[in-house]
Parts: sequence; structure tokens; C-alpha cells
Amino acid sequence: MAFGIARRELNAWKEKVARGEIAYLTHYWYEPRFPGIKTVTKVGCSDLERLRSWCAEHGLNPDYIHYRAEFPHYDLIGAKQKEILYQERLWEQMERFGI
Repeated sequence: MAFGIARRELNAWKEKVARGEIAYLTHYWYEPRFPGIKTVTKVGCSDLERLRSWCAEHGLNPDYIHYRAEFPHYDLIGAKQKEILYQERLWEQMERFGI
């Protein structure tokens, strides 16, 4: 369940993903399997080869890509989330969600 984002942000992310761009969407998140984790960043791209390459470039296993119909994505959490948001200079998302 996603919290803390506006519909326009979600729609903008979906549009970028559909165009085959790498798109980042951070939101508050609760999942009991990950105690202490309060946010997730969904890195989406409909071009699966591009998304797999993105995973490889960041040292991530592409086996964990979520193949969701129109919006395939990789979920970033914890230290790796912070590291990649910093590398990608996504300061607004880091500041807004306290990452």
C-alpha cells in the first residue's frame, strides 16, 4: 500500500514507465516482513532489457524485478535505496521521505 504521494505523481511515473524510461517513485510503505523500513522506491521501466541493465549497473539481481503487466519495476529499500537515490541525485525524494 502506497502513502504520501499524489495521483499526479503516480500518473507521471506510469507515463515514464510506459515510454520505456527509467522512472523513480518513492512513497511511504508498510510491510511487516521488513520491520523498520518505512519507504520504498519503485524503479520502473517497460523496456525490460533496459530495466535489467539498470539492475546490473547498480549491482542488483534482476531476478527480483516485479513483472507487473504494464508497469514492471524493482523495489529499492533500506541502504541500497538511499545509495541509489543519492547517486541519481533525487534529493527531493530523499528529503521529502527522510531518507
